[in-house]
Amino acid sequence: MKFVSWNVNGLRSCLDKGFDSFVAESGADAICLQEVRAHATQVAARWPGWTMHWNPALKAGYSGTAILTRRPPLAVFPGLGLAEHDTEGRVLTAEYDDLFLVTVYAPNAQRELTRLEYRCGGWDPEFLNFVRRLEKSKPVVFCGDLNVSHREIDLANPAANRGNAGFTDEERAGFDRFLQAGFIDTFREFESGGGHYSWWSNRKGVREKNIGWRLDYFLVSAALRSRLRGAGILPQVMGSDHCPVTIDLD
Repeated sequence: MKFVSWNVNGLRSCLDKGFDSFVAESGADAICLQEVRAHATQVAARWPGWTMHWNPALKAGYSGTAILTRRPPLAVFPGLGLAEHDTEGRVLTAEYDDLFLVTVYAPNAQRELTRLEYRCGGWDPEFLNFVRRLEKSKPVVFCGDLNVSHREIDLANPAANRGNAGFTDEERAGFDRFLQAGFIDTFREFESGGGHYSWWSNRKGVREKNIGWRLDYFLVSAALRSRLRGAGILPQVMGSDHCPVTIDLD
């Protein structure tokens, strides 16, 4: 079973940059998307054999998540079930026989850290509560743009970015709490070194020089560790300022 996660930075824009070819060649059972910035009515169905499930933001052209599936889920449901967090379309869950698959687009703390309190004091604890509630029924796979680089090896310039959005102590501690709850950062099960990133600034030459951040993750319940066969990052895939990340499960 292969899952892919990708912040497409606007699905309609990504469609013009090779998204269809990526889907066709992915070999995935499900592709989880973040920052789709579109509604179902704005994107014509165009992937034979796939079904698209949506959770758009109320605000047009903003945020939003989606899941493309080939393996039909038992159910798909949006949000955390909390009105104060669910207007931006940041969470979408597909239930399968043996696990829950959750795509998530975590709030950005913003350049002046104007949303840091919301992110770390509200969103992170509620999302952790959500996946732990799911885990009481069956194991959980959650993936997406978590808008944080967990460790210094997860971004190219940690010293220069300490305290900036995506690398504050508060956001990193929030990631720690997922691990303390038993979830596994799947990429780090297979790769312990640095230099592996999933987001690059659009400034000229930054991606070519690999001056990036690892912001995109697959985390899984500890019960799935024995089924984990691989986890990867696909920096060669263009079309967004983020690249896809993947996992393979038995």
